[in-house]
Amino acid sequence: MTPLTADEKRRAEANFVPMVAEHLTASGRFRISADTPDLVEMFQNVAHSVGELLGRRVVGYANGRYMVITFAEAGSLVVAEPRPLED
Repeated sequence: MTPLTADEKRRAEANFVPMVAEHLTASGRFRISADTPDLVEMFQNVAHSVGELLGRRVVGYANGRYMVITFAEAGSLVVAEPRPLED
């Protein structure tokens, strides 16, 4: 699989944000296949943007195969902050 360019990553993140936000609001979690570090990073960025959009803390947990994005528990520790995309 060819890695996404920085522009493709930005567009993918922007397109996923409303969908993830809607799903989170309806069911409280969003699960997606994320089996590469690039996909995990991209969906961590999506989770961060969804949190900003909804005004709530949102976290993503990855296990090497899947990623779950959900609302953070009150007082939970954020393990990693999203990194800016490189051009």
